Amino acid sequence: MKPIGTDSRILSLAAQVAKSPEQNVPVILLKLKEIINNTPLGSSELKKIKQDIYCYDLIQYCLLVLRQDCSRIQGGWITIAQLTQIVSHCCVGLEPGEDAEEFYKELLPSAAENFLVLGKRLQACFINTAKGEEKVELLHFFQIVTDSLLWLLGGHVQLIQNVLQSDHFLHLLQTDNVEIGSTVMILLQNILQINSGDLLRIEGNTLCLILDEVISKLLLTPCPLIRSTAVKLLLLMAQSHQEILISLRLSTCYKGLRNLLNKQGIGTVFSQELGQLIGLLRPKIYQEVEEQKLHQAACLIQAYWKGFQTRKRLKKLPSAVIALQRSFRSKRTKTLLKLNRQKEEKDLRLQLQLERQRAMRLSRELRLSMLEIVHPGQVEKYNQELEEKSALIIQKHWRGYRERKKFHQQRPSLTEYKAAVILQRAVLKFLAKCRKKKKLFAPWQGLQELTDAQRVQLKQQVDDYIRRHPGSQMSDVASRELHAQAQERLQYYFMSRALEERAQQHREALMAQISTSIEQLMKAPSLKEAEGKEPELFLSRSRPVAAKAKQAHLITLKHTQAPWWKKLGEEPGNEIDVPKDELTVELETLFIGGTKSP
Repeated sequence: MKPIGTDSRILSLAAQVAKSPEQNVPVILLKLKEIINNTPLGSSELKKIKQDIYCYDLIQYCLLVLRQDCSRIQGGWITIAQLTQIVSHCCVGLEPGEDAEEFYKELLPSAAENFLVLGKRLQACFINTAKGEEKVELLHFFQIVTDSLLWLLGGHVQLIQNVLQSDHFLHLLQTDNVEIGSTVMILLQNILQINSGDLLRIEGNTLCLILDEVISKLLLTPCPLIRSTAVKLLLLMAQSHQEILISLRLSTCYKGLRNLLNKQGIGTVFSQELGQLIGLLRPKIYQEVEEQKLHQAACLIQAYWKGFQTRKRLKKLPSAVIALQRSFRSKRTKTLLKLNRQKEEKDLRLQLQLERQRAMRLSRELRLSMLEIVHPGQVEKYNQELEEKSALIIQKHWRGYRERKKFHQQRPSLTEYKAAVILQRAVLKFLAKCRKKKKLFAPWQGLQELTDAQRVQLKQQVDDYIRRHPGSQMSDVASRELHAQAQERLQYYFMSRALEERAQQHREALMAQISTSIEQLMKAPSLKEAEGKEPELFLSRSRPVAAKAKQAHLITLKHTQAPWWKKLGEEPGNEIDVPKDELTVELETLFIGGTKSP
């Protein structure tokens, strides 16, 4: 994440690096040195500038430049030396924040390794160069690189172990050149003064190789500076670590070291340190050496005994090991299942998201295609209809959600209602059965018969009703006359309806002609803008109609020839613009129903 309130100089520099070609990037990065030097040391402003440099990946750009060939960089070794100083000063005192793991585990080891590779390349160039002036310059650049490496290690002590284990550092230490060797020995001395505890954490036989190289430089190199530095290094190692001192005393590799040191001479500049080293290597009494041997033997015996006991205990506990393996495998299986489930859920969510995005994209494409098809005058109408449809869909979903919510809230009362209905149905069935049983066992009661007086009275009432409401009767002659009248009226109705239909068709033709003429006049240009035969179109009553018919015919043809996906959502009233060139046809003999020739 980019920091807030970034320095404008860093922003402009990062923009130049991003936009400039590759050969100009190293020269642009040198401007960082001026920015850092102009900022007070130890101030909060300097920390903020370093954070900005790291956040905009300018340190990574510097490391990429350091990996390139010197001949491809403007300024050569001068530019490379200054970039090493910039990288070391930016990395020391930097607070990476959220990217701390990447900074400490990737960037810093990569920077230290690049410095060692640069030193190795400078060493090769120094050895192969014959000119004295070039040698002095290369030695100066080599010292700048070692000073930058020492500054970086002073700010980040955890890198010392990586540097001491590096093959490039061992290659630098094993050089036969006096100037390079003295610089590397001084670098090693300064590193051990910063933190000498990392010596014992070196893996493999690297520590033995470093000791061998220091001792060989002490005994074989005639340069007093290298010998003095080697003596100080051996003295520092022996005083700091008892294990190294014991190895120098008792190891067969360094058996005659004390006698060789005695022959080096006492009158030298480093005679005091040499005397201290010889004193450390000379045991005060023989018993001390024997005690050390006995201590090592006791440690070895204890190690073997503890190993024997551990193996014996493991043989007696196979079931525990099996149970441990079973539990571990089951836990691993559960973990894998959980990870696979999480991965499937993540893939499903991603797939759903992609489907939603695809559906939205298709919907937008459909809307755009619809807008292309729709006539410009009906875009507003189409948008209004689309909004109404969207509103209806939203209302439908909202009402469904509301009704479902009400249903869930009313579910207990509905359950009670259904239970009451079931109880009522059962009670009613029971009562009906009880009434049926009572009717079966009740005594029979027949209907009362009518008396003779009641029958006579009922017959008189029926006769009176027939007399008051006699039935209608018609003769055959009257029926035929009525039928003839109905036929005449029906024939008159059909004849009048045919005349009305013809009059209606005539009216519709006139209205269509009027609307077509009005539309053509609305779309026609003014007399000043009219060109060619455009005014002649309005001299005849049939020409506008013919033009309109031609336009409708071309619209129909284009509609039938268009692909199916362009017809989606198309309405019958939609219009398509037709070029004017296609309408310039001669149709003077066109007959229009309901019109007369002028």
